[in-house]
Amino acid sequence: MSVINISGVTKKFGNTVALDHVDLTIEPNKIYGLLGRNGAGKTTLLNLITNRIFPNEGDIRIGGEEVFENEKALSKVFYMMEEDLYPKNDKVIEMYKWTKEFFPEFDMEYAISLSEKFGLNVKKRIKQLSTGYNSIFKGIIALSVNTEIVILDEPILGLDANHREMFYREIINNYSHNPRTIIISTHLIEEVSDVLEEAIVIKDGKVILKKSVEELLSTAYTVAGELSKVDQYVMGKEVIGEQVMGKFKTVTVLENTNKKNHNLAKELDLEFGKVELQKLFINLTNS
Repeated sequence: MSVINISGVTKKFGNTVALDHVDLTIEPNKIYGLLGRNGAGKTTLLNLITNRIFPNEGDIRIGGEEVFENEKALSKVFYMMEEDLYPKNDKVIEMYKWTKEFFPEFDMEYAISLSEKFGLNVKKRIKQLSTGYNSIFKGIIALSVNTEIVILDEPILGLDANHREMFYREIINNYSHNPRTIIISTHLIEEVSDVLEEAIVIKDGKVILKKSVEELLSTAYTVAGELSKVDQYVMGKEVIGEQVMGKFKTVTVLENTNKKNHNLAKELDLEFGKVELQKLFINLTNS
């Protein structure tokens, strides 16, 4: 299976630096969350990986081969874009057949089965689909192509809570039967956190963090209590977020918990808490 290697990549749009000397390795057979605020550089990075735009500096390789005008390397990737590029007058089933021509490993039987599961009428034209069902349609194609790398950019746009949960379960089910690299770019971080193995966080065009979700969540915690005692506890520690309500204060601390920390918190009558991925992401990108 193919590794994605990104080395020293910079992308500028005029005087705006969208990505700034990014170095990143994406290992095969993992589910990644690509996380960042609007304008952080997520979609730019995905467009560079899939050769839709070109870097000003640096090198991008898939399976050791440069992606620039390299059909062999690019054939290993399927990119489900937020933007809708499918012909509006064509029917869903026609698009499945069309995809099969370009991706011979496309699983038509699975696509039809998923369509029935999600209640998608394959005889409908693309222009007749709601925003949610358009996302379902594109998601079904992405999960059915069987490429080594699947990229999902805001895959649950317009889906209701039930369909979002169904789609997340289907990603896990699909991955368990066909392990491969799946990259999910989304702003609904808490919803997708149980699906992800690794998190990549982009801020201001730079990759500021790449860790397993389990490891990431273990490197931070919250501590809450009387304001003065919390301030005493966090002296010398890296605080990445805080909230004050009167004399009560809650802070997010970026470090692993240990027995010494627990003993000090107990002495000061403070409460420890776990950090949710979304809250940790907000604190990291705001700090």
